[in-house]
Amino acid sequence: MARNEEKAMAALNRWVVQKKHTIMGDFGDVRRPRVASEVTDLKACKRWRADLIKEIGSKIGEIQNAGLGEHRIRDLNDEINKLLREKVHWETQIRALGGPLYVQKNSAALDAAGIELPSSQQGYKYFGAAKDLPGVRELFEREDAPAAPRRTRKQMFQGIKPDYYGWRDEEDGMLLLTEHQCEAEAQDELVRDWQAQAEAEAELREEANNKAAEPPAKKAKIGT
Repeated sequence: MARNEEKAMAALNRWVVQKKHTIMGDFGDVRRPRVASEVTDLKACKRWRADLIKEIGSKIGEIQNAGLGEHRIRDLNDEINKLLREKVHWETQIRALGGPLYVQKNSAALDAAGIELPSSQQGYKYFGAAKDLPGVRELFEREDAPAAPRRTRKQMFQGIKPDYYGWRDEEDGMLLLTEHQCEAEAQDELVRDWQAQAEAEAELREEANNKAAEPPAKKAKIGT
């Protein structure tokens, strides 16, 4: 009896393998090519893309477990991002071979599971437990802080009052007092400069008059 059950299970296993090969094509257990552009068969490209999506989904499910440990979670997150980039290469090759444009279709089922930093320029995403890793959570909190909105020129001029242009300086008593003191000091300095110049000019005129009033010196006679 047990022998018959073993034969039945073996036959069932062969049937499952054959059905898998029929659905997947003639690939069998062939490993996925590293370079998508080297595959020129459209059917093969679609098959490898489907295989890739299945692997990404499996890893996204695995990374939800926070008990895997920090190192394993980081490795899984890196692998998922690498597979997502590889998926784009396969979709580009499928489009080049005349297939559907997967890149612009809604493949948000995978991308929505990850979160990308707004300041990231490389499109790196964090999935599952990787969002709560040390250092990662702080990055998201820092990015979530609202930035101060930039004001337009119109908004800046709306807050300007006449005081900005000095139109009401006369209403400030302390400012007027300071201005009067500065004006008085400036006037006193000008007066002192004028007086000093006037005195210097008077001395020069007096000296010139004294020289003009002196009698001319007599010349000595020669031979006397």
